[in-house]
Amino acid sequence: MVTGASGGVGRAAARAFAARGDRVALLARGREGLAAAADEVQRAGGEALVVGVDVSDAKAVDDAAQQVVDAFGHIDVWVNNAFTGVFAPFTEVGPDEFRRVTEVTYLGFVFGTRAALRHMLPRDRGTIVQVGSALAYRGIPLQSAYCGAKHAIQGFNESLRCELLHARSGVRTTMVQLPGLNTPQFDWVLNRMRGRARPVAPVYQPEVAARAIVYAASHARRREHWVGGSTAATLIANAVAPGLLDRYLARTNVEAQQENGPHEGPANLWEPADGRHGHDFGAHGRFDDEAVHDSPQQWVSRNRRWMGAAVTAGAGALAARKLAGLVRRRPLT
Repeated sequence: MVTGASGGVGRAAARAFAARGDRVALLARGREGLAAAADEVQRAGGEALVVGVDVSDAKAVDDAAQQVVDAFGHIDVWVNNAFTGVFAPFTEVGPDEFRRVTEVTYLGFVFGTRAALRHMLPRDRGTIVQVGSALAYRGIPLQSAYCGAKHAIQGFNESLRCELLHARSGVRTTMVQLPGLNTPQFDWVLNRMRGRARPVAPVYQPEVAARAIVYAASHARRREHWVGGSTAATLIANAVAPGLLDRYLARTNVEAQQENGPHEGPANLWEPADGRHGHDFGAHGRFDDEAVHDSPQQWVSRNRRWMGAAVTAGAGALAARKLAGLVRRRPLT
């Protein structure tokens, strides 16, 4: 099951699961995007089930999970991905807007996780993938509601993971922390900045995130997966020198999140941009010209044991050569 499957990362992840021959339940609000996503899943070799749902409605999410179980028999993987956001200074975000972002982006993950556990715990198996962001650890200007929600997901997921480990449950939960991505969200978020919203560079294609999500679903013993060199650099810098990073982001990230031109897209905060009177936005945004298709950091992360062994072997060989040199240079007595 993939929430937010009608566009962006969710859409790309649905295709990636379908390429394995999986049966994929597509959850979202947007009618046009869901129909197109279902067609892509089927063409990729999977089986699609479309379920229209607003993830901020706990009962609707429970009903959606039951509908999927009735159709497919069980739920092996649940991917929480749906979100919404507002690009604006905190003082320009209304209380109802802040609440709405929190209900979708944070409580949507909580409700999805509860629905997944209701079906996974009795079977003592299943994986829940929480799609996070570097912003789950590091807040940035102009996205206070979204950053707050992602931080909340991080804390909630850690608590749940500890409980599952304590119970020696066969159900796993893991989190995927993503970088800036070329998705349609920047044309459908509520935007009160001077310019058009854009992801902070470097920008990655949503397929990079989709591959990480599919990988995480099969490697859920690992508590967290970082995607992209920018994510790794941000999280490391935040752990080492958060105060310095505050000042750097204050100086650079207001301009880095916008570009020239007015914001013209529909805001999907209250209604889906790809709903009854909208159109299908697909997985990609308008940044194809600059977005990269691969992440060397992701390859290193997946192969970290092999890399560690190689580094250890290399260090050992270097030490042996140095020792041999010292022995050769040692004078005879």
